[in-house]
Amino acid sequence: MQNLARNVDVFTQGLKYSISGLMNLANETNEPESDVFFVNFNQDYTSLAVGSQAGYKLYSLNSVDYLHIIYENDTEDIRIIERLFSSSLVAMVTLSSPRKLRVCHFRKGTEICYYSYSNTILAVKLNRSRLVVCLQESLYIHNINTMKVLHTIRETPPNLAGLCTLSIVSHDCYLAYPGSNTIGEVQIFDAINLQAKTMIPAHDSPLAALAFNPNGTKIATASEKGTVIRVFQVHDGTKLFEFRRGVKRCVSISSLAFSMDSTDSMFLCCSSNTETVHIFKLEEPKEAYVNYFSFLCSHCCYISIVPCWYRLRQATEESQTWMGYLTKAVSASANYLPSQVTDVFNQGRAFASVHLPFQGLKSVCAITVVQKVFRLLVASADGYLYVYNLDTTEGGDCTLLKQHRLDGKRDDVDCASVSTAESGSGETPAATATEIVQNAAYINSYAGVLCGCSSNSISDSEKHHEMIAATESPPTFSCPFRLNDDAEFPPITQNMD
Repeated sequence: MQNLARNVDVFTQGLKYSISGLMNLANETNEPESDVFFVNFNQDYTSLAVGSQAGYKLYSLNSVDYLHIIYENDTEDIRIIERLFSSSLVAMVTLSSPRKLRVCHFRKGTEICYYSYSNTILAVKLNRSRLVVCLQESLYIHNINTMKVLHTIRETPPNLAGLCTLSIVSHDCYLAYPGSNTIGEVQIFDAINLQAKTMIPAHDSPLAALAFNPNGTKIATASEKGTVIRVFQVHDGTKLFEFRRGVKRCVSISSLAFSMDSTDSMFLCCSSNTETVHIFKLEEPKEAYVNYFSFLCSHCCYISIVPCWYRLRQATEESQTWMGYLTKAVSASANYLPSQVTDVFNQGRAFASVHLPFQGLKSVCAITVVQKVFRLLVASADGYLYVYNLDTTEGGDCTLLKQHRLDGKRDDVDCASVSTAESGSGETPAATATEIVQNAAYINSYAGVLCGCSSNSISDSEKHHEMIAATESPPTFSCPFRLNDDAEFPPITQNMD
């Protein structure tokens, strides 16, 4: 019996290792070719940051046909990389030091300062006045001029995904993060006056994505269920829009982004772990649209409510037809219908959509004007940037214009040309290895700031000088692109507390 038991154990262990080996092989087979860990747009969608085990790259997004390299660093294993607008200031977190935030001037190849935290850094957000570091159960708000910690929000609900967002403007500088890990509450925090502003009960399920519009007056939300996208007014939490992404399946929404067409934004895009990106139009429904209609069944004299996906040509024509009469009758009886039914009828549908050539991967999306035309940009963890055309009048399916590879390898579809970037990108070319080596001594002269304790720290005046140098506007002759736009190269002023 002992021998039999021993043989059974040996067989079980062998079977276990065999299954484990097959699972590992399957994982190796399905592993994407790219080693990209992190992709993210800057605040105004003019550049793209890509982090990987081999370092990080910054790309300019002012052309459809060419992806211009602004800067490339192959000495760090980047986990998080955030660029401040089109300035030289970047904040980064590496895989080897996930608790340390480094603030650098990438054009000079210098490190301005670094901060260490008690736990892993899950997200970093910044604008012209504030830098926010998100940990699992706390948020640190820094003055970006001096990197001084102004306020710490402690004992926040467990936020394993590091979900938070910061408005990009300084006058309405709001921070949003989950107020609960069981339901979809959004906590809005005033990052200038350092006080809580409002709590928005956005969803029944926990939050999955958040995004402010460009002027910080609206916030878009999505839950872990992923079927409904809502837009609220930041000031008082009033619900402005509600869109249905889908009803067939729950998805994991990875990105929400308002369009950068104006401060108020006309569009909102949403990407998830599916192959579809949805684009919603932020406009009030017109009277000429009918959300639903009713018809009288000849067999049982029962009025049935069914969705109506067409529009009438004129509101006046509608009111004069039997359809218009019945529509008004249904509208008048809406209070007698279940709230779930009326909510579905009132939810907006996607204005346009994109079908990506992949699914199951995290991606970030953005809508911006490139070469004077609206484009949808989708950057994914498979190491590609997809550029689509967006018809702002008709909507519908968006057309793929260009596909760019982000991992530095050549691709038959497209590959970025450094020489072209130097001649026409409007950005300073990537620093050479020689320049980085020459700056090595200068880099080593800077010390870190360990959560307020200054061990070999540089003086406040030197640090402030570096922060200004990182965000100063480049010479006029070297940047012909949007020279007169102060938002393109925002200055950092002194004493903004």
